[in-house]
Amino acid sequence: MEGVHMVDATESRAGRKGEVIFALATGAGRAAIAIMRASGPGAQEVLSALCDGRVPPPRHAGLRALHHEGEHLDDAMVLWLPGPRSYTGEDGFELHLHAGPAVIDRVAMALTSLGARPAEAGEFTRRAVQAGRLDLLQAEAIADLVEAESDSQRQQALAQADGALSRVYEGWSESLKTLLAHQEALIDFPDEDLPDEVEQALTRRLDMLRDALQAHLSDRRGEIVRRGLTVVIAGAPNVGKSSLLNHLAGYDAAIVTHRAGTTRDVIAIDWLFQGVRLRLVDTAGLRETEDEIEAEGIRRALFHVEHADLVVHVMAGEGEPPLRADALLIGNKIDVSPPPEGTLGLSVHTGEGMSAFEAALAGRIEALVSGAGAPLTRARHRAGIEEALHHLDQARTAPWPEVRGEALRLAMRALGRLTGQVDVESLLDVIFGQFCIGK
Repeated sequence: MEGVHMVDATESRAGRKGEVIFALATGAGRAAIAIMRASGPGAQEVLSALCDGRVPPPRHAGLRALHHEGEHLDDAMVLWLPGPRSYTGEDGFELHLHAGPAVIDRVAMALTSLGARPAEAGEFTRRAVQAGRLDLLQAEAIADLVEAESDSQRQQALAQADGALSRVYEGWSESLKTLLAHQEALIDFPDEDLPDEVEQALTRRLDMLRDALQAHLSDRRGEIVRRGLTVVIAGAPNVGKSSLLNHLAGYDAAIVTHRAGTTRDVIAIDWLFQGVRLRLVDTAGLRETEDEIEAEGIRRALFHVEHADLVVHVMAGEGEPPLRADALLIGNKIDVSPPPEGTLGLSVHTGEGMSAFEAALAGRIEALVSGAGAPLTRARHRAGIEEALHHLDQARTAPWPEVRGEALRLAMRALGRLTGQVDVESLLDVIFGQFCIGK
């Protein structure tokens, strides 16, 4: 079309990498201080223009008057952060401003006038990944750390940001490199007098690696902590499920009456319990009914019981089968009658047994979220490990050595995509180092 210039999106993004970007690093709203951060080639020139040439020494805070076009913008604490020792790996700076909206807006206008532009969502961390300061797993952990609402979420995000999960995946990648080096030797040098143990050792190591990936997939701790645990309170009508929810919440979240079947829909609240974020779900009483509305509530209750991380089954009497084999069995109303055998007795009405119940609940939660090793935390990680495991299974059953080698390469590539670092060429060092090829 005449007069219209179409720009390739990839080319456009690449052209924007060299620009100075800026963004407010602190939240909106009234506060004493607002931090404006900037990054990119040319950041020093922008900062120098604002500070009348008085840029502080690197990584030393200095109080400076900010000016632009003869106007006094603010008196700010200024930090000059030259690359590559910066978050993004680029030259950057921070302005610790007074947090008035007029101050923030005027400084932003000055930065734009000096050639900087507002950063896009996640652009600072994206540049850090592109500069090799972080890998993709660490970048995701930064986002999780910002969103953390519980202590368990904070601890998990910090560990991943420190590279705990990256080290696991990089260790597996190194194992795959060694396996592939052995496999390439078997393919490329069939006439060499390689010991039979090489093939046996390769198969054994392949099985060990596959078992490690499978165990990693089976460990759902990371995903549970990241999204929060779903704890469903279920049982027959009028056994005190809603009363228990209200007691734990500390307010009347659910309607409580002496009439059976009062709760007909799912009621859910968020609750922080001993540093873990929980989603407490109260459900309709489980019984046979011809009431259409109550029947729908019971259907939803059974759905939540099936998909819960933990079920608290409040039981009405002897002989009632557990809703799930792993359910925490509770016998309420011990102020009226003894609890069913095998249940933890309590009375929501009097508070008797509540401390023991909370201790038992804490034990179950601890078992769900604690353990050794760094767990995967996102669906992307799970998909990548599943892909790598699929290729390892192909390698185990490959009819020819060449097919096995290709399957190992694909498995290594799947792991490399998780961290954002795929380096097949590094295989050459392993091959030459271990098999003395060319001797």
